Amino acid sequence: MPEEEPGPTEWGTEQVGVGPWQGPPPTGEHWDPELLAEGDRRNVVDAYRYWKREAVVADLDTRRHSFHVAIENFQHDHNIGTVVRTANAFAAKAVHIVGRKRWNRRGAMVTDRYQHVLHHPDVRGLVEFARAEDLALVAVDNTPGSVRLERAKLPERCVLLFGQEGPGLSEQARDAASLLVSIAQFGSTRSINAGVAAGIVMHAWVREHADLDTAW
Repeated sequence: MPEEEPGPTEWGTEQVGVGPWQGPPPTGEHWDPELLAEGDRRNVVDAYRYWKREAVVADLDTRRHSFHVAIENFQHDHNIGTVVRTANAFAAKAVHIVGRKRWNRRGAMVTDRYQHVLHHPDVRGLVEFARAEDLALVAVDNTPGSVRLERAKLPERCVLLFGQEGPGLSEQARDAASLLVSIAQFGSTRSINAGVAAGIVMHAWVREHADLDTAW
């Protein structure tokens, strides 16, 4: 599908980002001449200001963590954009869309341009990928038999698999997982928003396995 127009964090306003480069322009293939001349209004950390997009992706590839994120998309889930954006923030190796290939990119706030996003037509395709890459499949759902995330030990090399808003994970996804975890809840709501749940579990992985000294 054609690339969508930049969202509000690409940001397109003079109040965000940096203006044109002041002084002699720097040299190096990673610098973007157009951004140097016109300013960089993108939603990127300061370390990547004025860099070409492909240079940012290449550098991120040296920093990405060993966990992947997957989300089922059988009903065109609107949470996927949020999941992609959060996966980018935590430097996930890749995001996997399971089911429908088309997804609403607006919530990603353009971060999908810097994050590897892969597609599998069904759960079987994701399982085959995980096996080939020696990745444990960790399903997240508040169903009987799940282990509290707060008490679980997440594998370092894994795929964190999330279901859709409402129905949660498919039975096939739960059956394929080597570990099923749930997030402790204390209120009246039955479930947590899928995008929020993904952020909680990714951060749990980061707290357990990431080198926090490498964070921005």
